[in-house]
Amino acid sequence: MNINKTLGSMLIIAGTTIGAGMLALPIVSAGLGFSTAVVILLGAWLLMTYTALLMLELHQHAKQTATLNTLAKTLLGKKGQWLANFSMIFLFYALCAAYIAGGGSQLQVNVMQWSQIDIAPQVGSIIFAVIFGSIITLGAGTVDKVNRVLFTIKIIVLTIMFYMLTPYVQGKHLLEMPLEQGLIISAIPVIFTSFGFHGSIPSIVKYMGMEIKSLRKVMIFGATLPLGIYLFWQVISQGVMSQSHLLESDGLGGFINSLSTLLANPTISSAVTIFADLALATSFLGVSLGLFDFFSDVLKRSDSGRDRMITAIITFFPPLGFALFYPQGFIAALGYAAIALVVLAIFLPVTMVWVQRKQREHLLDDYRVKGGVPALAIAAILGVGIIGAQIMQMTGFVPAIG
Repeated sequence: MNINKTLGSMLIIAGTTIGAGMLALPIVSAGLGFSTAVVILLGAWLLMTYTALLMLELHQHAKQTATLNTLAKTLLGKKGQWLANFSMIFLFYALCAAYIAGGGSQLQVNVMQWSQIDIAPQVGSIIFAVIFGSIITLGAGTVDKVNRVLFTIKIIVLTIMFYMLTPYVQGKHLLEMPLEQGLIISAIPVIFTSFGFHGSIPSIVKYMGMEIKSLRKVMIFGATLPLGIYLFWQVISQGVMSQSHLLESDGLGGFINSLSTLLANPTISSAVTIFADLALATSFLGVSLGLFDFFSDVLKRSDSGRDRMITAIITFFPPLGFALFYPQGFIAALGYAAIALVVLAIFLPVTMVWVQRKQREHLLDDYRVKGGVPALAIAAILGVGIIGAQIMQMTGFVPAIG
């Protein structure tokens, strides 16, 4: 086992998971009450860790470079391959476009603060895409090294945030009950997507090699680290402010302003802003690495410099174009992210594992995730429930949040 690669891969999984969406968790769970929010977080973590292990079960019989495209074609045929490819491209292009647009905006603000030079957000987006796109093009090893630095700084900033906020936590806020039952349904898809790292699993397998024991550790600990940070963040955010205060916050900016005003400490705003920058960067690295390797597999490109440049153009130019000229289109598409992620991270792994087990039912030496058919069925039912919750929110049957 290569301990260095194992640790780096865990941090790539954790860095992809702990994105800027973490900062939306207090807003999303504002009306749930702390205990209800914790139960949903634990359920989402368990479900997504289980399906991540299903992905490893699939990869054990595939080439080390295989992605969802290859796995789906082998086990589900052309129709399954098309569904997998559409879900992957839709979700990851939307995420990349949103990250590039957000990264460009943040870069503009930071450059203005540091140098008093006013650049257009579009210029910031181009700079952001070129810098991080170059890192991805250099390969998973480079992504690993850069991600370790960014993730370490992110944890330091998180520690500072927790240190500043912990003294203000009040137990009475953590004992508050849900304000409205519909808010629980609305929160489920958003909390579910906060554990979405499955698109980067093929890249991790390619980077580490097919070592099941090491990869299991990567998936379990890589998903558990975000869970621990999420739970602590819920204690802090929901303990500092009452549910009514949180519900009155107008999005992320309102939440940050509410914290700064309530605690009379502008340093908190700076710490949260720095964390948001780092979270966006590490998430973008993980997401775009998965998309890059996916296109490399689909287009049958080698690891030569010329082929990697072609793959980079296909990976980054479309989302950069949308981020520059029509950002609202792809950002609006993020409203459907939970549906695409359910297909990508639940339905496809469950279906492919079921097919593979049927094909290899007489072979007893395969690695198989525990739970058998009942666990697969439960995962699929939960996936249907998450899609149902998303549709109910989009159609107005339950209140919108965040």
